[in-house]
Amino acid sequence: MCGRYSASRAPEDLAGVFEVERFDPEETLAADYNVAPTKEVYAVLDRPLKDTDDPRPVRQLRRLRWGLVPSWSKSPEGAARMINARAETVHEKPSYRRAFAARRCILPADGYYEWVTGKQERDLEVEGKKKRPRKQPYFVLPADGSVFAMAGLYEFWRDGTLPDDHPRAWWATCSVITTEAETTPLAVAPADGPHSLAEIHPRMPLMLTPDRWDAWLDPSRTDVGDLRPLLAPPPHGLMRAYPVPTAVSNVRNNGPELLKELTGPEEGTLF
Repeated sequence: MCGRYSASRAPEDLAGVFEVERFDPEETLAADYNVAPTKEVYAVLDRPLKDTDDPRPVRQLRRLRWGLVPSWSKSPEGAARMINARAETVHEKPSYRRAFAARRCILPADGYYEWVTGKQERDLEVEGKKKRPRKQPYFVLPADGSVFAMAGLYEFWRDGTLPDDHPRAWWATCSVITTEAETTPLAVAPADGPHSLAEIHPRMPLMLTPDRWDAWLDPSRTDVGDLRPLLAPPPHGLMRAYPVPTAVSNVRNNGPELLKELTGPEEGTLF
Protein backbone atom coordinates (compact mmCIF):
# COMPACT_ATOMS: atom_id res chain seq x y z
CA MET A 1 0.00 0.00 0.00
CA CYS A 2 1.01 3.65 0.16
CA GLY A 3 0.03 5.44 3.35
CA ARG A 4 2.88 7.91 3.68
CA TYR A 5 5.42 9.42 1.30
CA SER A 6 7.94 12.21 0.84
CA ALA A 7 7.52 15.02 -1.71
CA SER A 8 10.26 17.62 -1.40
CA ARG A 9 10.97 18.67 -4.98
CA ALA A 10 10.27 22.27 -5.96
CA PRO A 11 7.49 22.91 -8.50
CA GLU A 12 10.05 24.34 -10.92
CA ASP A 13 11.92 21.04 -10.89
CA LEU A 14 8.75 19.01 -11.36
CA ALA A 15 7.66 21.27 -14.21
CA GLY A 16 10.92 20.53 -16.00
CA VAL A 17 10.78 16.78 -15.42
CA PHE A 18 7.18 16.38 -16.59
CA GLU A 19 7.18 19.14 -19.24
CA VAL A 20 4.43 21.07 -17.44
CA GLU A 21 2.89 23.94 -19.41
CA ARG A 22 0.87 25.61 -16.68
CA PHE A 23 1.47 26.11 -12.95
CA ASP A 24 -0.01 28.79 -10.72
CA PRO A 25 2.66 30.02 -8.25
CA GLU A 26 -0.12 30.64 -5.75
CA GLU A 27 -0.53 26.87 -5.53
CA THR A 28 3.06 26.34 -4.36
CA LEU A 29 3.39 23.80 -1.56
CA ALA A 30 6.21 23.62 0.96
CA ALA A 31 8.49 20.61 0.80
CA ASP A 32 6.78 17.80 2.72
CA TYR A 33 8.86 14.89 3.98
CA ASN A 34 5.92 13.21 5.69
CA VAL A 35 2.91 13.35 3.39
CA ALA A 36 -0.11 11.76 5.04
CA PRO A 37 -3.72 11.18 3.92
CA THR A 38 -5.92 14.32 3.60
CA LYS A 39 -2.89 16.55 2.97
CA GLU A 40 -2.62 18.60 -0.21
CA VAL A 41 -0.15 17.20 -2.74
CA TYR A 42 1.15 17.99 -6.21
CA ALA A 43 -0.33 16.17 -9.19
CA VAL A 44 0.59 16.28 -12.86
CA LEU A 45 -2.44 16.06 -15.17
CA ASP A 46 -3.50 16.85 -18.73
CA ARG A 47 -6.72 18.88 -18.84
CA PRO A 48 -8.17 21.83 -20.80
CA LEU A 49 -7.72 25.15 -19.04
CA LYS A 50 -10.71 26.74 -17.35
CA ASP A 51 -12.28 29.90 -18.76
CA THR A 52 -10.91 29.35 -22.27
CA ASP A 53 -12.43 28.23 -25.56
CA ASP A 54 -9.45 26.01 -26.34
CA PRO A 55 -10.39 22.32 -25.82
CA ARG A 56 -6.76 21.24 -26.07
CA PRO A 57 -5.52 19.37 -22.96
CA VAL A 58 -2.76 21.29 -21.23
CA ARG A 59 -0.24 19.65 -18.93
CA GLN A 60 -0.62 21.21 -15.50
CA LEU A 61 0.86 20.92 -12.04
CA ARG A 62 -2.06 21.14 -9.65
CA ARG A 63 -2.76 20.82 -5.93
CA LEU A 64 -5.06 17.98 -4.93
CA ARG A 65 -6.16 16.58 -1.59
CA TRP A 66 -4.98 13.01 -0.97
CA GLY A 67 -8.03 10.82 -0.33
CA LEU A 68 -10.44 10.48 -3.24
CA VAL A 69 -14.08 11.57 -2.93
CA PRO A 70 -16.19 10.14 -5.80
CA SER A 71 -18.26 12.73 -7.65
CA TRP A 72 -21.47 10.93 -6.67
CA SER A 73 -20.63 10.78 -2.96
CA LYS A 74 -23.08 12.49 -0.62
CA SER A 75 -20.29 13.68 1.68
CA PRO A 76 -16.48 13.74 1.84
CA GLU A 77 -16.49 11.43 4.84
CA GLY A 78 -14.33 8.41 4.23
CA ALA A 79 -11.85 10.22 1.98
CA ALA A 80 -9.00 9.33 4.34
CA ARG A 81 -9.70 5.67 3.57
CA MET A 82 -9.73 6.20 -0.22
CA ILE A 83 -6.01 6.82 -0.54
CA ASN A 84 -5.18 3.69 -2.54
CA ALA A 85 -6.80 1.99 -5.54
CA ARG A 86 -5.74 -1.52 -6.51
CA ALA A 87 -4.41 -1.84 -10.07
CA GLU A 88 -6.12 -5.20 -10.45
CA THR A 89 -9.65 -3.85 -9.84
CA VAL A 90 -9.48 -0.08 -10.42
CA HIS A 91 -11.30 -0.40 -13.74
CA GLU A 92 -14.38 -1.98 -12.14
CA LYS A 93 -14.72 -0.52 -8.65
CA PRO A 94 -17.56 2.07 -8.54
CA SER A 95 -15.44 4.55 -6.59
CA TYR A 96 -12.61 4.54 -9.16
CA ARG A 97 -13.77 3.34 -12.57
CA ARG A 98 -14.94 6.73 -13.87
CA ALA A 99 -11.73 8.43 -12.80
CA PHE A 100 -9.68 5.60 -14.30
CA ALA A 101 -11.33 6.14 -17.66
CA ALA A 102 -11.08 9.93 -17.74
CA ARG A 103 -9.08 11.49 -14.88
CA ARG A 104 -5.64 9.96 -14.48
CA CYS A 105 -2.71 11.79 -12.99
CA ILE A 106 0.85 11.36 -11.78
CA LEU A 107 1.68 12.03 -8.13
CA PRO A 108 5.38 12.96 -7.93
CA ALA A 109 7.28 11.73 -4.88
CA ASP A 110 10.82 11.26 -3.63
CA GLY A 111 9.77 7.81 -2.44
CA TYR A 112 7.39 6.21 0.03
CA TYR A 113 7.57 4.87 3.58
CA GLU A 114 6.63 1.40 4.71
CA TRP A 115 6.83 -0.20 8.14
CA VAL A 116 8.22 -3.64 8.92
CA THR A 117 7.77 -5.66 12.08
CA GLY A 118 11.07 -7.44 12.74
CA LYS A 119 11.09 -11.21 13.09
CA GLN A 120 12.31 -11.10 16.69
CA GLU A 121 9.60 -8.57 17.51
CA ARG A 122 6.94 -10.81 15.93
CA ASP A 123 8.23 -13.82 17.84
CA LEU A 124 7.93 -11.92 21.13
CA GLU A 125 4.38 -10.91 20.25
CA VAL A 126 3.42 -14.52 19.47
CA GLU A 127 4.93 -15.63 22.79
CA GLY A 128 2.90 -12.99 24.61
CA LYS A 129 5.98 -11.18 25.82
CA LYS A 130 5.22 -8.04 23.83
CA LYS A 131 1.76 -6.67 23.08
CA ARG A 132 2.72 -4.06 20.50
CA PRO A 133 5.89 -4.75 18.55
CA ARG A 134 7.80 -1.68 17.43
CA LYS A 135 7.93 -1.37 13.66
CA GLN A 136 10.94 -0.19 11.68
CA PRO A 137 10.18 2.28 8.88
CA TYR A 138 11.89 1.91 5.52
CA PHE A 139 12.13 4.44 2.73
CA VAL A 140 11.66 3.08 -0.80
CA LEU A 141 12.84 5.13 -3.77
CA PRO A 142 14.19 4.83 -7.33
CA ALA A 143 17.79 3.62 -7.15
CA ASP A 144 18.93 6.30 -9.59
CA GLY A 145 17.49 9.14 -7.49
CA SER A 146 14.89 10.13 -10.09
CA VAL A 147 11.34 11.23 -9.32
CA PHE A 148 9.03 8.44 -8.17
CA ALA A 149 6.11 8.95 -10.58
CA MET A 150 3.19 7.28 -8.81
CA ALA A 151 0.16 6.44 -10.93
CA GLY A 152 -2.87 8.27 -9.59
CA LEU A 153 -6.51 9.14 -10.18
CA TYR A 154 -8.27 12.42 -9.44
CA GLU A 155 -11.87 13.43 -9.02
CA PHE A 156 -14.00 16.52 -8.42
CA TRP A 157 -16.69 16.66 -5.76
CA ARG A 158 -19.23 19.45 -5.30
CA ASP A 159 -20.24 20.36 -1.74
CA GLY A 160 -23.92 21.09 -2.17
CA THR A 161 -24.13 22.82 1.21
CA LEU A 162 -21.98 25.74 0.00
CA PRO A 163 -22.69 28.48 -2.56
CA ASP A 164 -20.95 28.39 -5.96
CA ASP A 165 -18.55 31.22 -5.08
CA HIS A 166 -17.34 29.59 -1.86
CA PRO A 167 -13.63 28.60 -2.03
CA ARG A 168 -14.45 25.12 -0.69
CA ALA A 169 -17.47 24.50 -2.91
CA TRP A 170 -15.40 22.15 -5.07
CA TRP A 171 -13.01 19.49 -3.79
CA ALA A 172 -10.24 18.15 -6.03
CA THR A 173 -9.05 14.85 -4.58
CA CYS A 174 -6.80 11.96 -5.59
CA SER A 175 -5.78 8.38 -4.90
CA VAL A 176 -2.56 6.40 -5.46
CA ILE A 177 -2.79 3.21 -7.52
CA THR A 178 -1.01 0.23 -5.95
CA THR A 179 0.19 -3.08 -7.33
CA GLU A 180 1.79 -6.26 -6.03
CA ALA A 181 5.22 -5.63 -4.56
CA GLU A 182 8.23 -6.98 -6.39
CA THR A 183 9.63 -10.28 -5.15
CA THR A 184 12.89 -9.89 -7.06
CA PRO A 185 15.99 -8.46 -5.34
CA LEU A 186 16.22 -4.72 -4.78
CA ALA A 187 18.76 -2.79 -6.83
CA VAL A 188 20.28 -1.71 -3.51
CA ALA A 189 19.22 -3.53 -0.36
CA PRO A 190 20.13 -2.88 3.28
CA ALA A 191 22.83 -5.20 4.62
CA ASP A 192 20.68 -6.20 7.59
CA GLY A 193 17.10 -6.14 6.42
CA PRO A 194 14.67 -6.97 3.62
CA HIS A 195 16.09 -7.80 0.21
CA SER A 196 12.93 -7.35 -1.84
CA LEU A 197 9.94 -5.02 -1.68
CA ALA A 198 7.65 -7.96 -0.97
CA GLU A 199 9.58 -8.61 2.24
CA ILE A 200 8.65 -5.09 3.35
CA HIS A 201 4.98 -5.12 2.32
CA PRO A 202 2.91 -7.14 -0.21
CA ARG A 203 1.76 -3.95 -2.00
CA MET A 204 3.57 -0.94 -3.45
CA PRO A 205 2.63 2.22 -5.37
CA LEU A 206 2.54 1.66 -9.13
CA MET A 207 5.54 3.53 -10.51
CA LEU A 208 5.17 4.80 -14.06
CA THR A 209 8.35 4.87 -16.13
CA PRO A 210 8.79 7.93 -18.43
CA ASP A 211 7.80 5.98 -21.53
CA ARG A 212 4.26 5.64 -20.09
CA TRP A 213 3.69 9.19 -18.84
CA ASP A 214 2.09 10.64 -21.98
CA ALA A 215 -0.24 7.69 -22.56
CA TRP A 216 -1.28 7.61 -18.90
CA LEU A 217 -2.09 11.33 -18.78
CA ASP A 218 -3.84 11.47 -22.18
CA PRO A 219 -7.55 12.18 -21.39
CA SER A 220 -8.59 11.12 -24.90
CA ARG A 221 -7.73 7.53 -24.03
CA THR A 222 -10.89 6.26 -22.36
CA ASP A 223 -11.13 2.64 -23.50
CA VAL A 224 -10.53 0.38 -20.49
CA GLY A 225 -9.03 -2.36 -22.64
CA ASP A 226 -6.54 0.15 -24.04
CA LEU A 227 -5.69 1.53 -20.60
CA ARG A 228 -5.22 -1.64 -18.57
CA PRO A 229 -1.81 -2.54 -20.09
CA LEU A 230 -0.52 0.74 -18.58
CA LEU A 231 -1.11 -0.79 -15.14
CA ALA A 232 1.62 -3.39 -15.68
CA PRO A 233 4.36 -3.19 -13.01
CA PRO A 234 7.60 -1.44 -14.01
CA PRO A 235 10.73 -3.45 -14.85
CA HIS A 236 12.41 -5.14 -11.90
CA GLY A 237 15.57 -3.82 -10.30
CA LEU A 238 14.75 -0.11 -10.31
CA MET A 239 14.20 0.35 -6.58
CA ARG A 240 16.23 0.58 -3.40
CA ALA A 241 15.18 0.67 0.26
CA TYR A 242 16.84 1.61 3.51
CA PRO A 243 15.84 2.03 7.18
CA VAL A 244 15.02 5.54 8.42
CA PRO A 245 14.40 7.04 11.88
CA THR A 246 11.20 6.00 13.65
CA ALA A 247 10.40 9.71 14.02
CA VAL A 248 8.62 9.47 10.66
CA SER A 249 5.94 7.37 12.37
CA ASN A 250 4.58 10.56 13.94
CA VAL A 251 2.81 12.65 11.27
CA ARG A 252 3.68 15.83 13.18
CA ASN A 253 7.37 15.30 12.43
CA ASN A 254 8.57 16.75 9.16
CA GLY A 255 11.96 17.57 7.69
CA PRO A 256 14.82 16.11 5.63
CA GLU A 257 16.15 14.34 8.74
CA LEU A 258 13.32 11.80 8.26
CA LEU A 259 15.12 10.56 5.13
CA LYS A 260 18.39 9.91 6.94
CA GLU A 261 19.72 6.51 5.95
CA LEU A 262 20.45 4.36 8.98
CA THR A 263 23.13 1.68 8.94
CA GLY A 264 20.60 -0.75 10.41
CA PRO A 265 17.24 -0.90 12.18
CA GLU A 266 16.91 1.29 15.27
CA GLU A 267 17.26 -0.40 18.65
CA GLY A 268 14.11 -2.30 19.52
CA THR A 269 13.10 -2.71 15.86
CA LEU A 270 15.29 -5.62 14.83
CA PHE A 271 14.35 -7.03 11.45
